[in-house]
Amino acid sequence: MSSGNNIKAQAQARFGQYAQGYVTSERHAKGDELDQLLDLAQPQPDWWVLDVATGGGHTALLFASQVARVVAADLTPVMLQAARSFIDGVETSNLDYVATDAENLAFAAHKFDLVTCRIAPHHFPDCFRFVQECARVLKPGGRLLIQDHVLPDDAQAARYIDSFQRLRDPSHHRAFARYEWQGMFLDAGLTVEYSDTFFKTMKLLPWSERQGCTPEVIERLQILLAQAPQAAAEWLNPQCVGTADTTFEQDYILIMGRK
Repeated sequence: MSSGNNIKAQAQARFGQYAQGYVTSERHAKGDELDQLLDLAQPQPDWWVLDVATGGGHTALLFASQVARVVAADLTPVMLQAARSFIDGVETSNLDYVATDAENLAFAAHKFDLVTCRIAPHHFPDCFRFVQECARVLKPGGRLLIQDHVLPDDAQAARYIDSFQRLRDPSHHRAFARYEWQGMFLDAGLTVEYSDTFFKTMKLLPWSERQGCTPEVIERLQILLAQAPQAAAEWLNPQCVGTADTTFEQDYILIMGRK
């Protein structure tokens, strides 16, 4: 099995195990950026939308009331079923569910007006291939709208932060700096129309417990925060390290490109 397939299998296993936690996660279900997604995309009533790595289905549900059809896609069947159970409880009828690989989307070219992906690409073994696939399935003039972890330009700090994330969730592959995201969009033939970053303050304990971290792993996460090099510490901004109230900052990028 290739390393990429190993990463995908690991992601399937972990997100199958913790699927319900992502349905109920406030970080995924709520946030000002959800409203911002609508403001940026300006969805139209006749649009078809694809939500890649739909997770708990929150982004798919967000757009379902605005457009003709939404396809919620995910690699992990258990996660897809959890999203379906959540969404079906809200009684929407214009959603389809498809199990598919983000790097090999099971759709024809030029099918969607909008593709979204929120807080997931850091799990993909080949993120550029994912962006290329999104560009392929977009109609001319269609938009790709992504929210994900973002890293500092400093390579050493970026790798330290990736290691911190990977300790909590071994299916975390890597995140990217803002300039890397912009480069992937441009190389896939997408014109970047919006790019901005923001952060959220994360409470270490619920963040780590959502991935089933043991007390030993949580202690190691505390140590990584306490011993972070200056550039990484400035990015993470850890507070109350070594206590039950430990927090750190998780930075995100929100980027939109047009085909």
